[in-house]
Amino acid sequence: MIMIIKQGALPTQIEELKAEVMSWGLTPQEIVGESTFMLGLVGDTSGISEEALMRHSCVERVMKVSEPYKLAGRRFHPPDTVVDVAGRLIGGGNFAVIAGPCSVESEQQILSVASDVALSGAQFLRGGAFKPRTSPYAFQGLGVEGLELLKVARERTGLPIVTEIMSPEYVEIFTRDVDVIQIGARNMQNFPLLTEVGRTGKPVLLKRGPSCTIDELLMAAEYVLSAGKSQVILCERGIRTFETATRNTLDLSAVPVIKQKSHLPVIVDPSHGTGHWSLVAPMALAAVAAGADGLIIEVHNQPEKALCDGQQSITPQRFEALMGRINHLLAVLADDDANGNGALAEGGANYDRANFDGTTEPDRRTA
Repeated sequence: MIMIIKQGALPTQIEELKAEVMSWGLTPQEIVGESTFMLGLVGDTSGISEEALMRHSCVERVMKVSEPYKLAGRRFHPPDTVVDVAGRLIGGGNFAVIAGPCSVESEQQILSVASDVALSGAQFLRGGAFKPRTSPYAFQGLGVEGLELLKVARERTGLPIVTEIMSPEYVEIFTRDVDVIQIGARNMQNFPLLTEVGRTGKPVLLKRGPSCTIDELLMAAEYVLSAGKSQVILCERGIRTFETATRNTLDLSAVPVIKQKSHLPVIVDPSHGTGHWSLVAPMALAAVAAGADGLIIEVHNQPEKALCDGQQSITPQRFEALMGRINHLLAVLADDDANGNGALAEGGANYDRANFDGTTEPDRRTA
């Protein structure tokens, strides 16, 4: 529910209303518009009647909100959220690239890749320490040792680290050592894990499950947001369809849909989304055009020898070339916006929010 507060309502009246709402086990959230002031009710409002709210003299009218995600939705939070990680911003017109290997394999490997992607302009370093693998016989990651190597890479390059957590037992370590905690696609609906991570107050990168709808992704984000003060970055990384030409079907339409429904930043993973290194660049550029707030890309210095997902990893040289194309496209889109023509796809601040306010390269892996 959303309560529209009358113009001229006294602060004491509003505070009394807030106190009563909190006594019902709900959280009042202020929504400030250009000419209106509203209070959104976060929690289970099924037992609250409009009449009970209208009894307060400061309430002009009450609106029911159909979306079950209150904290992740735009109705309660119209402006874009900007996630700040050590001064590096994602969302609200701030574009960020997260890059690195699928998994941390050795100190030499992670330091080499981290240095290369940093020099090419990546703002964050990704690398898996704990790996959820389909086969129990596949490389499972270095675990805590992998986290220590990521910390060394952060110290050498200055890049904040993004890595996946798989179990609540590691929450304390991740809270202490990791800059952005990633919830992988397989754990998107691991609700106890979402709740524990949400309590940390750390930024959370939440990947969409391969068989999950957009609304289910937003409800997973709601678990994180309702548990504490963590900020969430959503990630489209492909969904499972009947198509077998690619590892997954990268749902780029999810970018504008999510931006209409939610204020949270949304980034795209063209590596997992396609499963083929030669498709990473075109789909990364398409994601930029679709209005994504960033990308997460797998980069490996020797993809043919990678212990995990080498077939979808690009070399540091190809990453450098791709970053040049990304920056060029971002400049074109920014110039287009400045001239009043709108982006190729109306992303970010260009969305109409009325409903919420009332080429393949040759296979040369060594290139």
